[in-house]
Amino acid sequence: MKSSRRAFTGMAGALLAAVTLTLTLSNAVMAQKQGGTMVMIVQPEPPTLASYLSTSGPIGQVAAKIYDGLLEYDTTLKPQPSLAESWTVSPDGKTITFKIRQGVKFHDGQPLTAEDVRFSIMDVAKVTHPRGPNTFAAVTEVQTPDDHTVILKLSEAAPYMMMAFSGYETPIIPKHIFGKGDLRTHPNANNPIGSGPFMFTEWKKGQYIRLDRNPNYWKKGQPYLDRIAARFIADPSTRTAALEKGEAHFAAMGAVPFNDAKKLAEDPNLTVTTKGHEMISPVSELLLNTKNKPLDDKRVRQAIAYAMDRQFIIDNIWFGYGEPATGPMSSNFAPSGLYTANVKKYQVSNGVEIANQLLDDAGYKKDANGVRFELMHDSLPYGQEWTRFGEYTQQALGKIGIKVTIRQEDVARWLKRTYTDHDFDTTANYLYNLSDPVIGVHRAVHSATIKPGTVFTNGSYWSDPKTDALLNRAKVEPDASQRGALYAEVLTFVAEEIPIVWIHEMNFPTVVNNQYADVMVSPLGVYSNFDRAYMK
Repeated sequence: MKSSRRAFTGMAGALLAAVTLTLTLSNAVMAQKQGGTMVMIVQPEPPTLASYLSTSGPIGQVAAKIYDGLLEYDTTLKPQPSLAESWTVSPDGKTITFKIRQGVKFHDGQPLTAEDVRFSIMDVAKVTHPRGPNTFAAVTEVQTPDDHTVILKLSEAAPYMMMAFSGYETPIIPKHIFGKGDLRTHPNANNPIGSGPFMFTEWKKGQYIRLDRNPNYWKKGQPYLDRIAARFIADPSTRTAALEKGEAHFAAMGAVPFNDAKKLAEDPNLTVTTKGHEMISPVSELLLNTKNKPLDDKRVRQAIAYAMDRQFIIDNIWFGYGEPATGPMSSNFAPSGLYTANVKKYQVSNGVEIANQLLDDAGYKKDANGVRFELMHDSLPYGQEWTRFGEYTQQALGKIGIKVTIRQEDVARWLKRTYTDHDFDTTANYLYNLSDPVIGVHRAVHSATIKPGTVFTNGSYWSDPKTDALLNRAKVEPDASQRGALYAEVLTFVAEEIPIVWIHEMNFPTVVNNQYADVMVSPLGVYSNFDRAYMK
C-alpha cells in the first residue's frame, strides 16, 4: 500500500507539473496576442527606403521591417538563423555555405530562392551598398547549386563577414523586381517588396509610412502587430508630447529630444532605455574636407580638435548621454582587445591656448577683427541637437580666430553635398562602428572607401598608404592580439593626423510605451524587424 501511495503521489505530481507547464505555455502564447498598431517616431523623414543604397539612419529604421537578411543576432552578438536556416564555414574560412529556408515568399507571392541571395550579394551589396564593397571584398563568387543552397567563395578568410548578414546590413531583395532597370533610380526603391514581417502599404510624404502585417511570414504566427506606422514630426516638443499622450508609442536614435528623455523616464506609462545598440556603437564627428585649404594642413586640423570641448558638448547638447571619443573606434571594442585609448589627447584643459599657437605656427595670423580665415559648416539635418552642435562649433572655433558660417539643408541635399559633390568645409555626422571594425571603422579612413556618390564612407577624402596597409592586414589577421596591435597603430596614427575630429561615443535613449512588449530584443535595436513586438 505504501508503494502504491507513493506511486499515486508521484503520478499526481507529474500531472500537476504537466498541467502547470501547459498553462504557462498557454499564457505565454496568449500574452503575445496578434493585433494592434504601433506608432514609431522616425526623425527625420527618410529620403528613400532603398536600404541597399543608403545607410542613412532613418532609412534602416523602416526598411529593416520590410527586408529580412540571412541571419539575425542575439544579445551576445551570436548569429542566429533567419532566411538561412543553417550554415557552415570551411576550415580555411574561404567557403561559407548557407542552407536557405524553404517556403519563404516575397510580399508579391513569388518564392525566395538562392538566386535572390546571390543577386543581393554580388550585384547589389558589393556594388551599391555603402559598406558592402568593403564587407564583401573577399567574395569572388556565389554559387547556387540548387534553389536552397548558397555557397560563398572567398579569396581569403573573412570572419567579420558573418556579422554582416542582418536584414538591416545586407537585405535580401527580389531579383525578379530589382534585377530590371537601374538600382539607383528603381521605381520600387520607395515601393519596396521584401520578405520581412511587414509589408509596405503607403507613404504619405511629410506625415507617415504605413507598414502592414505580412500574413504569409515564414515565422508561423508572427509578426504579432497588425501594423506599424512610422510618423514624421519635425518639432521636438511635439514629438515628446505625442509620446506623453500615447499618440506615439516608440522613439529611438535621436527621435527623442535628449533633454526630454529623463523627464519621460519618470512617466509610469513609458520606459526609457539605452540598451539595444550593441551592434551599432555610433561615434559622432566633425567631418573635415581635407582637400580644401586650410584643412589640408594637419596643424589646422589639430587646432580645431583642441578647440572642441567634448565634455561640454556631451553635458550641454546631449545631456550626459555619451562619453568623449578618442578616435574612429568605440571603446565598446575594448573587451575584444581591438581598442586603445593610448593616443594623442585633444580633450585637455588648455586646448584653446594650444590651438591658437598651432594656427600661429601654421602662418594663419589674426586680422584686425581677430579672424584668421573663414569656414562654412553644414549642419547635420537630424534634429535640434545637431543644430546646437553647429552653433557650438561656430562659437568654439571663433575663440581661435576661425569665423564659421552655418548652412542648413534637408537630408537629401546634405547627403549629395557631402558625399557626391564633396562641396563643404566642415559638417557633423556620426558613423556606426557596427559589429566589427572592418564593417564600421575602416570606411572612415581607408582610401578604398573614397567613392563619390556612396554615402557614409570616407567623407574627409584623407588618404594614407600606411594606414591602408595596416587596415588591410588587420582585416585578415586571425590572431586577436596581433589584430589588436595593428589597430592600435592605426588609431595612434589617425589621432595624430586627425582627418576627422571625433567628438563622442553616442548613447541614444529609446522610449517605449508600456502597452508594448518585446520591442527592443535585438542588439540592432530599432534596426531590427520587430517581428516579436506585441501589444499587451
